[in-house]
Amino acid sequence: MPNTALTSFTYWTAELKYKKVKKSHNRSSMQKKLKILLVVLVFFSVFNCQAQDTLSIGNLLTIQQCVDIAIKNNLLVRTSETTMQSSKVLLNQSKDYLLPYINAQGNQGTGFGRNLNPYTYTYVDQQIVTGSYVLYSNLTLFSGLQILNSIKQYSYAYDASKMDLQQQKDNITLSVILAYLQVLGSRDLLIISREQADVDAKQLRRLEILNDAGSLLLLSDLSNLKGQYAGDQVNIATAVNNLETAKINLFQLLNIPYKKDLQYESIPVGPELPVYAASSDSIYQTALLTLPIIKSADLRIKSSRKALQATRGQYFPTLSFYGSLNTSYSNAATINIPGTAIQVPTTDYVTVGGTNYNVITKQQNFTTQNISFGDQFKNNRFTAVGLQLTVPILNSLRARNNVKQAKINLRIAENNANATRLTLQQNVELALQNMISSFSQYKSYQDQVLAFAESFRTTEIRFNEGVINSDIYVLAKNNIDRANISLAQAKYNYIFRIKILDYYQGRLALQ
Repeated sequence: MPNTALTSFTYWTAELKYKKVKKSHNRSSMQKKLKILLVVLVFFSVFNCQAQDTLSIGNLLTIQQCVDIAIKNNLLVRTSETTMQSSKVLLNQSKDYLLPYINAQGNQGTGFGRNLNPYTYTYVDQQIVTGSYVLYSNLTLFSGLQILNSIKQYSYAYDASKMDLQQQKDNITLSVILAYLQVLGSRDLLIISREQADVDAKQLRRLEILNDAGSLLLLSDLSNLKGQYAGDQVNIATAVNNLETAKINLFQLLNIPYKKDLQYESIPVGPELPVYAASSDSIYQTALLTLPIIKSADLRIKSSRKALQATRGQYFPTLSFYGSLNTSYSNAATINIPGTAIQVPTTDYVTVGGTNYNVITKQQNFTTQNISFGDQFKNNRFTAVGLQLTVPILNSLRARNNVKQAKINLRIAENNANATRLTLQQNVELALQNMISSFSQYKSYQDQVLAFAESFRTTEIRFNEGVINSDIYVLAKNNIDRANISLAQAKYNYIFRIKILDYYQGRLALQ
């Protein structure tokens, strides 16, 4: 890619310059120039990132490019994508509740004064360091189907968020198409204005030649044509401004810097636009099956129903399997190690032959030694497994209130879905009526253009022959000019209305 090559070349140039600076200057100068190079690199990187969308357009901008760029840069689309990712995280978390809990806990402390020796269970007056360590696991076996219903709840919510994202993409697509058609319509009006000015310019030159030759019968004819041509220039200036405004509005939807000199691909439109044959009921029924906003509303109802079922599961007992591994440590733990046996005289004696002899006995010596941490950790292990049943009896009526709130949320979702359907039906009916009205205007302006065109043709011939004056010519010229402009506006207005109805039926074509 050009941006990647430019960045690589810039880094390579910066590295060479940095080596030269390192050899020829001191350390402070080197750091200063390195900072300058880094600033330049950052500037090029930011500039390349900002200009990437604009440079990829080229000189010809198509409606497909506009839609792609707008979807990529639109903030509402990005927000919907973020919301969808959040819904995905919640769905994954609801599935993860099927996994067991595994926790480790350790306690380490020091006691002062009179303490209980945990090994001899006698009180000693010394400083004792103790520790206990637990590895605990718990697996829910049954909890009123709360986990399974929660998985379905967040699954529906995730699907609804995907529909919301698609709806945002469809909305921006429709807005871009309408803005693009507005550009094309403004461009056609500018062409018509210039063609109208060219016709008046030819007549003005003809009258000026006649005036210079002294053959002009009425000087007012020349003045009228000059005023008419000046009005044409005003119309051209207005059309240019309208075109530039339409372009700026389009680029604002794209969220990229405005480029004035771009060309716009024309959309093929036949000389005769067909009538849009559809009823409001058929369009509405199709919209119910295709529009993402309707699917999203229905999915949120399903999600709320599963949330209600999951909340009702709080009324049921919870059965879980648990297991734990425990051990402990104390610095008071000691062990007696046997040493060498010695002979020790006692106070007892025996008399042998009238002589008393002291009795000597063997005594085992022991050496007291602290038990190491590792040995205690291994020797004091204790394992426990079992089943735990938790029966909810009274929990501040929390379960009942949660169920009530879940029912309210379900009614809200149902009301939103009904309101969405009602709004859709009203919008379809209004859009269809606007389409019918715009088509009627389009056909009327077609007839008007044909009539005024024939009138202007004959009037122009008579004016060129000097049979009529400029007042009649200007009037006929203004009539055909207004008719042509009205027809162009009616044509694109009718196309706008068709695109809106196509949008409701899920067949929003870019051509």
